[in-house]
Amino acid sequence: MKKVAILQSNYIPWKGYFHIIHDVDDFVFLDSVQYTTRDWRNRNLIKTREGLLWLTVPVRADRSTSIAQAKIDGTDWQQKHYMTICHNYHTCRRFDHFNDLLQDVYLDRSWDNLYELNRYFIKKISVLLGIETTFHGDEDFTVSEDRNLRLLSIARELEADIYVSGPAAKNYLDVALFEKEGIGVEFFQYPEYPIYPQPYGDFEHRVSILDLLLNVGNASPRYIWGGSS
Repeated sequence: MKKVAILQSNYIPWKGYFHIIHDVDDFVFLDSVQYTTRDWRNRNLIKTREGLLWLTVPVRADRSTSIAQAKIDGTDWQQKHYMTICHNYHTCRRFDHFNDLLQDVYLDRSWDNLYELNRYFIKKISVLLGIETTFHGDEDFTVSEDRNLRLLSIARELEADIYVSGPAAKNYLDVALFEKEGIGVEFFQYPEYPIYPQPYGDFEHRVSILDLLLNVGNASPRYIWGGSS
C-alpha cells in the first residue's frame, strides 16, 4: 500500500513532522499555497536557560504571497541563529556530532528563498534520521486552485493508495472525494512521545527537531517512531 503525505515546508520543524515523513513512501512539499504569518513556515522554538525562544527567519512576505514566493530578508539572521544554537546547546552530548550540519546551513551557504532553506534542512535531517522516503515539490505536479482537488491530484499522480493527512485537516478535507477515487485517507495521530535527556527545566515536546538531535544524536529515531538510524 503506497502512502503519500503533502505538507507545507517548515523551518527546522518538530519531531512529529519527521514522524509523518518516515511513515509514508512519498512526501510532497506543498509550497504553492498561501504563506501564513506567525506560523511554523519561518520560525521554530528551541530551549534556553531563560525558557523557550523563537528562532525566526526574516522574510519579505504577507498573506498575498505563497510560501514559494517568500524571500528571505538579508543574511544577518544566519550567524545569529547559529550562535544562539551554539550558546544554548554546546554542552549537549551530541552537539559536536551535528555541528557540521549547522555550519553547512548557517555559515557555508546563503539563502534567497525560504522554501529552499526549509526543504534543504528537512532533507538533510531526514538522512541523518535514516529516513528513506522519496521527496517531491508540488511544482512537479499539475495542481488545482481548490484545496481538496490540489491534494487529490497530487496523490493521484503518485498512484497513492493512502493519503496521510495532518490531524488539523479534519476540519476541511473532503474524505469522500478521495475515497471516490479509490484513495483511502488516514489522519495522522501523534503518539505520546517518550521524553529524553533535555536541559533547562521542565521537558518540552514542541520544540525544533534540533533539540532532539543535539541531545541524543543517532538514538533520535527511538524517541520518535521507536526505531534506530
